[in-house]
Amino acid sequence: MVEVSVVMGVFNGAETLAETLASVLSQEGCALEFIVVDDGSTDASGRILSDWAARDPRLRVLSQGNIGLTRSLIRGCAEASGEFIARQDAGDLSLPGRLGRQVLALREDAKSVAATCHTQFIGPMGEPLYVSRVSEGELNESLRRGTAPLRGPSHHGSIMMRRSAYVAAGGYRPQFHFAQDLDLWTRLAEAGSFAVVDEALYRARLAPGAISGTHTMEQRRLALLIAQATELRRSGRDEAAALAEAARVRPVPASNKATRMARGNYFIGSCLLGSAPDSARHYFREAVRQDPLHWRAWLRLLQSYWGSQR
Repeated sequence: MVEVSVVMGVFNGAETLAETLASVLSQEGCALEFIVVDDGSTDASGRILSDWAARDPRLRVLSQGNIGLTRSLIRGCAEASGEFIARQDAGDLSLPGRLGRQVLALREDAKSVAATCHTQFIGPMGEPLYVSRVSEGELNESLRRGTAPLRGPSHHGSIMMRRSAYVAAGGYRPQFHFAQDLDLWTRLAEAGSFAVVDEALYRARLAPGAISGTHTMEQRRLALLIAQATELRRSGRDEAAALAEAARVRPVPASNKATRMARGNYFIGSCLLGSAPDSARHYFREAVRQDPLHWRAWLRLLQSYWGSQR
């Protein structure tokens, strides 16, 4: 009997895939299946998944052409057989005890439709950056209110949902290329509350390209449309127009890649400056190499030398 179905999409994540797989398949305290949708990877991800699936029957691999995360999650969740669906992102880690603690939280409160936890963010080399904490009261109040700005869980991958609630809410919706999680949370919140396990049980890896906000404008636009759709839905009006507008929000080819990467490296370095100035220096050097006019990175680089000599 499967208790928890862990669902993950992966596209060209070979470099950190084995570590992610191990973190989930080593979980104790619940009977699990791990459904991984290989979204058209062209690197070694497919081979790694095949090798692991041959050794562990709990791992189910679904292969397809590249159609994006949202539709991959829709497919993966449709295949889930467990009482609960837990999310996991490729490259991230579920820390020991995560799944068992979230199952317990959901079993202790029958009114909860989902459970999350705090998330520890790490750098590309595993450096501890910061912990994103979420208050159970603030989270539920924001989702119940349904107006912008909406507050979500600490990380999309930190969530575990009752499968019955996920299905009743309509699941992930294909109109949302981004922010598919926030759209789902607003609908789940209409059926019950979110429990928060007061521990950092999920570890998310940040890469410079992800931090730099490649699709910030699209994310902001969709957040406003989600709030609009929520208001329409809860007042008994048709949300079709908001959903149609959301479907038109698609990735815009990014420009100035070097500048965006510099911003991401600057952010990582700034997180490390107080605790690990030598590590921070590496990221500031990358930032000024990618964008020589990034004066804040130059300033922080000088500070990193001063901090390491104290």
